[in-house]
Amino acid sequence: MKVGCFALIEAWQNLEAQLKIIADLGFSCADITDSHSGGSLIGMIHANASMSLDDNPVTVKKMFDKYGLEITTVCAHGNLLDPSIPSRYGTNEIMKAVKIAALIDVPYVVTTEGSPDTSWGEKLTFQEKVLVISDKIYEPVKMAGDLGVTILLEPHGPVTDTIEGLGAIMDKLGNPDSLGVNIDTGNSWLGGADPVEMAKTFKEKIKHIHWKDLPAEWEEKRGKKFGTGMSPVALGEGVIDIASVFSILKDVKHSTLEVGGQENLLNSYKYLKTLGAE
Repeated sequence: MKVGCFALIEAWQNLEAQLKIIADLGFSCADITDSHSGGSLIGMIHANASMSLDDNPVTVKKMFDKYGLEITTVCAHGNLLDPSIPSRYGTNEIMKAVKIAALIDVPYVVTTEGSPDTSWGEKLTFQEKVLVISDKIYEPVKMAGDLGVTILLEPHGPVTDTIEGLGAIMDKLGNPDSLGVNIDTGNSWLGGADPVEMAKTFKEKIKHIHWKDLPAEWEEKRGKKFGTGMSPVALGEGVIDIASVFSILKDVKHSTLEVGGQENLLNSYKYLKTLGAE
């Protein structure tokens, strides 16, 4: 298993600056971590790491190539439980991400539903949430299949953080080959699931991994908070059974560290190497 890095290492730095840091730290691969439609004012002053989904995909690939980095996924995390409006990241953006991935030979696009921001989204029943998510990714999943890309659902919301929810979305969409799972060890645990059981349940569907560990004091947040961007501790220092997840998923080709702080990041990489990662 190759271990890559989340392309958000330093605040107020553009994507190319993040990639240089990642390469200098000794990694050989990375995600396209953040993305947006259209232009960005802060992007014009090179102060964020987000890639425009309307950029030339080949330009982005050449940037990764410059630093000897393989692109493992395009991240396209949506806001899928709230009503659709042009300003919400949703179906349109996920479809753009699929097209970009296909054009530059990136096999996976990672998406999720996120936590709802509206009372409408919060009041949906479990079955309604499954239907709403499935509706918003139906066309992206279909397009992904046509273009040779796989959309990976990541645990990062009240539905995908559960084994039942991931299974329900897949069943609703007919379990196509173009739909899989990007397991996030921290998000799944934080949402109340057992990452080891999730790894066992979806072993054949898991194509990529986001590695996080979380400290014991986060226990009180379980089942109340859905998703966290970075692990505040190095892998092996928290309460999540990283070793068991690795043992189950050791044949997955690529994974990404989402760990805050360069020392924690490098210690996490060393820890995964002791388990058998490249």
